[in-house]
Amino acid sequence: MNRRVSDEVAHAATRIKVDPEKALRLARQVLDIEARAIAALSSRLGPSFVAAVEQMLHCRGRVVVSGIGKSGHIGRKLAATLASTGTPAFFVHATEAMHGDLGMITADDVVLMLSNSGETDELICLIPHLKRSGAFIVALTGNEQSSLAQAAHIHLDAAVDSEACPLGLAPTASTTAAQALGDALALTLLDARGFSAEDFLRAHPAGALGRRLVRVADVMRTGDALPVSPASATLVGAIDEMSRKGMGMTIVVDDDRRVAGIFTDGDLRRCVPRMRDLTTLVVADVMTKHPRTVRPDDLAIDCVETMETAPKVSQLIVVDAAGRLVGALHLHDLFRARIV
Repeated sequence: MNRRVSDEVAHAATRIKVDPEKALRLARQVLDIEARAIAALSSRLGPSFVAAVEQMLHCRGRVVVSGIGKSGHIGRKLAATLASTGTPAFFVHATEAMHGDLGMITADDVVLMLSNSGETDELICLIPHLKRSGAFIVALTGNEQSSLAQAAHIHLDAAVDSEACPLGLAPTASTTAAQALGDALALTLLDARGFSAEDFLRAHPAGALGRRLVRVADVMRTGDALPVSPASATLVGAIDEMSRKGMGMTIVVDDDRRVAGIFTDGDLRRCVPRMRDLTTLVVADVMTKHPRTVRPDDLAIDCVETMETAPKVSQLIVVDAAGRLVGALHLHDLFRARIV
């Protein structure tokens, strides 16, 4: 496209005006149609859905998801959702399967095939080969009379009354329904497996999701890194411990290692003007009693709110059920773990 033609196209685009009322009316219509499509799926769920869940739950191999075009995009997302929620799964493009990737599918696998029409040639061509391999076939289509639905061992009905597209052409309500039904499969399997937040974290060690599920025990300081002073320690000794460990505080404990208090930089600044001879003081005389504590199994992200609650603090002490010291957490630890 030459410079003149591209300029004319750009100028034409600037002349197109959006009718706000019409735009909002159409947008609401799209959302209403897609919402009704999802709601209609609920009333059609029955034995076939349960059978599909049971087959995938007891599958000795993996759930192999396949589709073409928009159904392929939905299939890729569904395979990722299954894999991240406890059901081993991967996506195979139907065309690639016919050119070698069929070797990735075994008799122990469940193959979930997505097609709104149920007449996608690439998927139908796979059926004989999949059956010869011994794989179990589940079809998710919008037509229970289709070739794919009839050939599969189980059919899941994702039919919609109409697409949301004003032209009735672009896959919209049908893809939304297929994705919603796929999510229902994945999350029903999650529940059946007893998949926990800890399991989810193992599958999402990076990113925002992983950081939300990090436990205090994963980021707290322990052992020699902890600044600890007995209640009988002199103030000078406590200050030395606080300086060497670099947490801006020392944790004061009794003989049974139960937390008696905390002595911080702030406590030191507050006590200096009041005391003439610091060498005669015992840390228990100037410590802050009843410091804020958390448990090792608490979520690290919740500690941020605890620290920011007035009066704000930069350190939290980690104790067990008996109040014994097991670790400590500094705001910098949360920064390093990218929790904050």
